[in-house]
Amino acid sequence: MGKPAKAAFDAKEFLEKLGAGKSILEFEKNENVFTQGDTADTVYYIQKGKIKLTVISKQDKEAVVGILGPGQFFGEGCMNGHPLRIATTTAMEPCVITSISKQAMKTALHEQPAFSELFMTYLLTRNSRIEEDLIDQLFNSSERRLARMLLLLSNFGQEGAPQQISPNISQETLAEMIGTTRSRVSHFMNKFRKLGLISYNGHIEVNSSLLDAVLRDRPELKEDE
Repeated sequence: MGKPAKAAFDAKEFLEKLGAGKSILEFEKNENVFTQGDTADTVYYIQKGKIKLTVISKQDKEAVVGILGPGQFFGEGCMNGHPLRIATTTAMEPCVITSISKQAMKTALHEQPAFSELFMTYLLTRNSRIEEDLIDQLFNSSERRLARMLLLLSNFGQEGAPQQISPNISQETLAEMIGTTRSRVSHFMNKFRKLGLISYNGHIEVNSSLLDAVLRDRPELKEDE
């Protein structure tokens, strides 16, 4: 009599359940998951909520370098030999997060091809995003950078319907992320609203016309800097 077939490995289920070297953690709004300079020995996976990544320079200037949401990893630098955290991660709203020890992460990557594929896809996607952000900063106007950031934050082009942008993401945060001032962000946001590219209802709702404006390089997203 043959042995029963093993059930297929479910990477998402693996990330959302307790297990050896894994914990499920909850963080309140404005609570740090880790701080720049902390020991790096754990990878995190976001089940629910949004996480803000900030970096403080030697001149004590703080910059927002990313906002992550459900289905994304962070803290993966420890897998590449980084002994200390190079950024601070803060909950922008109540979050549920899986913490995975470095050793448990190594074991899963070696023993579970489905999980390894998921993690590699994430790393490649994030690397492409970093390259796009660099090109964005070098060649695009701050108005177009804001339009692209709003599209990214609302998950345009990803699975599922576009999402409303949380009010926890302030104009100051948007300004830091695209390298401009809060007053310019306010000006562009009002312009986008008047053009019907976005709408406000407590949250920011991005309309498909904004995506069309970015893809087609329409003149309403051009400015003199």
